[in-house]
Amino acid sequence: MLVFLNGRFVPEDQAVVSVFDRSFLYGDGLFETLRVFNGKPFRWTPHLERLQQGAAFLNLKLPFPPAAVRGFAEQLISRNQLPDALLRLTLSRGVGVRGYSPAGATNPTLVMSLHPAPGAPASGRAQAGQSPPRAGPEADVPSPQLPPRWNLITSSFRLPSGERLAQFKTCNKLPQILARAEADAAGADEALLLNTDGFVVEAASSNLFWIDGDAVCTAPLASGILAGVTREAVLEICRCLGVRTCQAGVTPGELKRRDGVFLSLSSWGVVEAQSLDGQVLRGSALVEGIQRAYAELLRAETA
Repeated sequence: MLVFLNGRFVPEDQAVVSVFDRSFLYGDGLFETLRVFNGKPFRWTPHLERLQQGAAFLNLKLPFPPAAVRGFAEQLISRNQLPDALLRLTLSRGVGVRGYSPAGATNPTLVMSLHPAPGAPASGRAQAGQSPPRAGPEADVPSPQLPPRWNLITSSFRLPSGERLAQFKTCNKLPQILARAEADAAGADEALLLNTDGFVVEAASSNLFWIDGDAVCTAPLASGILAGVTREAVLEICRCLGVRTCQAGVTPGELKRRDGVFLSLSSWGVVEAQSLDGQVLRGSALVEGIQRAYAELLRAETA
């Protein structure tokens, strides 16, 4: 596999950065993960805009113009011949003086790498009336396969409510890493995290949704969660399907009594949960409708 590193395409075993890079030392950087389907990045613009906004917040400069970054990404996909993949962008402040001060770190590092997407594409189309309007040619473009249902646990780690850094994907994700380690130890697929107000707000690597009657609900951004690109796509799909949405708080006990629970993330799309802390959760036909609509949206926008 080839990796993009500061303007060059190099074999992955040669894609190295300094041990004094601030992303390695302090997590002083940002990242984005995008789904690539049919050889094209899905929802490139909102991902790059979030990276740019995070860079502005951290006073970190993107070393290439946005159009050039997109061109490099397309070249990376083409050279690796991996049309169904995950594209990871990592932006580090680079090497600076010793200590927390960012002084002297004037040469940021930009890395892009490709990884096989989870699952495999399958032929087939979403049911009529269950997706936003199609756009562009679609002949011979496969639809993504619907993901398996996941088992969840509740993590013991907490996220600060109202955290300003939560709106960006920083390279320091220790609470999420430790939460995921708890899920691994429990044999679960993902871990849910509460915030300091006691509400379940998101998962270690995904946004949380639940179904309350005829409404699809999710935590508000002010609760300290990431404004996920796939989260926004789900809200968009709900508007297209005429499904009511709400943003509210939910406790672990309330979540277990809801009419359905699912997650959104760039790698898998929309994933339904089948259990939480060993308790079987209710299933919902609405979740499958959203899954199929998301698969069709991914297919249509990358055709």
